[in-house]
Amino acid sequence: MSDTHQHHRARKRFGQNFLHDAGVIHRILRAIHPREGERLLEIGPGQGALTEGLLSSGAQLDVIELDRDLIPILNGKFAAEPRFHLHQGDALKFDFQRLEPAPHSLRVVGNLPYNISTPLIFHLLENAALIRDMHFMLQKEVVKRLAAGPGGGDWGRLSIMVQYHCRVEHLFDVGPGAFNPPPKVDSAIVRLVPHEVLPHPAKDHQLLERIVREAFNQRRKTLRNTLKALMPASAIEAAGVDGSLRPEQLDLAAFVRLADQLADHPTPADSN
Repeated sequence: MSDTHQHHRARKRFGQNFLHDAGVIHRILRAIHPREGERLLEIGPGQGALTEGLLSSGAQLDVIELDRDLIPILNGKFAAEPRFHLHQGDALKFDFQRLEPAPHSLRVVGNLPYNISTPLIFHLLENAALIRDMHFMLQKEVVKRLAAGPGGGDWGRLSIMVQYHCRVEHLFDVGPGAFNPPPKVDSAIVRLVPHEVLPHPAKDHQLLERIVREAFNQRRKTLRNTLKALMPASAIEAAGVDGSLRPEQLDLAAFVRLADQLADHPTPADSN
């Protein structure tokens, strides 16, 4: 067991579950379909299960890995390949501009640990103009929220803020047995494709975030109740929204209308 190259033990603090199922790896690579000359960015390559297939496509590959113990393993496997660039560090703090990608060119791939998946997706969305698409392995529950439509319990802040920026596709599910150690939950592969033209652009993105956060803070209550600190019932009606609805009954366009109403007519209560 002394050979660290073969036996890196997954560490709980990094939320590591290494992918080892060849069939699943092949299916993910088929879904991504990397091609020669493309710019790929892999987040958290682990022991390189996907890295090999991504590189063999002929693409340029940057990888970001936080766990220092994995760096020699990854370098040992891939450093001889001139198209491979390894960055040791935290993807949440990584400046994607450093890669100098052309607009809408970066293809992002990652088997994301649960604890960073949501903040990392938001960090990537801040750089959406650089990104062509993203393929992530996430907890199935998170993918269901990302891909949800209005009307159900999965529809919430994550669904709305991601769908504001991206088209979302829940591609397929992956059972715990595909990983070592097996996680306690099912996983799924999701594809996020940033819109080149936003379908429902808000006048003020921060106001949209604020309204969505307030609305879903108490998702069982009506909008009239949850938004009363931000806007009066008359302003909700003026946006063409029924204030007696609960937030999960509204689609993205309705939330954008609320935010735009507030942007055009800031209420006295909001002047602080």
